[in-house]
Amino acid sequence: MAHGEVKHDYHLVNPSPWPFTASIGAFVAAVGFVVSQKGLVADANNFFFGEGQWALFWIGMIILIATCVGWWSDVIKESKAGDHTPVVDIGLRYGMILFIASEVMFFVAWFWVFFEMTIFHGNRADWVVPTWDATTAAAWANWPPPAVETFDPFHLPLINTLILLLSGTTVTWAHHAMQTGDRNGARNGLILTVLLGVVFAWVQFAVEYPAAGFAFGNTEDITNANVYGASFFMATGFHGFHVIIGTIFLAICLLRVIAGQMTPQKHFGLEAAAWYWHFVDVVWLFLFTFVYVMPYLTMQG
Repeated sequence: MAHGEVKHDYHLVNPSPWPFTASIGAFVAAVGFVVSQKGLVADANNFFFGEGQWALFWIGMIILIATCVGWWSDVIKESKAGDHTPVVDIGLRYGMILFIASEVMFFVAWFWVFFEMTIFHGNRADWVVPTWDATTAAAWANWPPPAVETFDPFHLPLINTLILLLSGTTVTWAHHAMQTGDRNGARNGLILTVLLGVVFAWVQFAVEYPAAGFAFGNTEDITNANVYGASFFMATGFHGFHVIIGTIFLAICLLRVIAGQMTPQKHFGLEAAAWYWHFVDVVWLFLFTFVYVMPYLTMQG
């Protein structure tokens, strides 16, 4: 009986190299990012370990990308083989929900920088720091810092907000079309969503970021202007990275829809991509409100 056929609704996966390669890729990318900033050797021209060198980071990213392609390809093959029973499908949904929940907490950290500095920036002005002079203490008493010229939220940020909200409607259209068996509608909705995602990323990274007056090195004021710049770029930059990942996610779903690999009964990949995209939408609304609008209104006031 020990070697008999197992009869249950769960899918016992075959041995896979992907968890191991994912760990290696993440480790190499993390180390590569650290050495690109600080370096591990005195020679800045070292190809792998010198400050400013990104080779190790990109090697890690290539490993991670290859892992994603291989791992998700195996998941698709398992679905085609009928291994995704209703019980397995529920597990996939729980997994995606928990993943999005973890992403929410990731962004909470960046939001809290702005909340904490907005609420308690005055307390820092009262700190006794030997290296601070009166000018530095006065600068910490304000948020945003006096040296920062914030973006007008009702220009490029508002345009990107409208782009992302529109993409939320097109991905919903695509999902609903797939549920009703309208493959052409699903295809067209996904095409529009992918295009809108590309436009959003282009506006943010190619148009908005170069215009930021509070980027590192753009100000001679040695106050907390760089704190604001770092917080801004980390929060919005990671969101932009998520937009790029979501766009790739949706583009893969588009290719699968065109290839006829999704049906009204089996399309969890598209559903998960839609969930992820709506999460990106909601995060941006918070970013627009607390990172763009509130600092701008504070400066205007």
